[in-house]
Amino acid sequence: MATISCEVEFTTRENDSGREQDCVVVKCGECDHETMSWGDSDRSVRRCLALLGEECPKDEKNFYVRES
Repeated sequence: MATISCEVEFTTRENDSGREQDCVVVKCGECDHETMSWGDSDRSVRRCLALLGEECPKDEKNFYVRES
């Protein structure tokens, strides 16, 4: 299992109600696959990192961490 550093971006996106809402976008340091979670807390970042492991387009089993 490889450890992959990921870029974290705090931004806003339009939600289902058409309103701008805070969110986190995390990009895989290997393949550039992105995941997004609503909110701007550490919990949202951890959720994105976990989603990267579930959604890996290469079907790899990596451990994703926040880029330092």
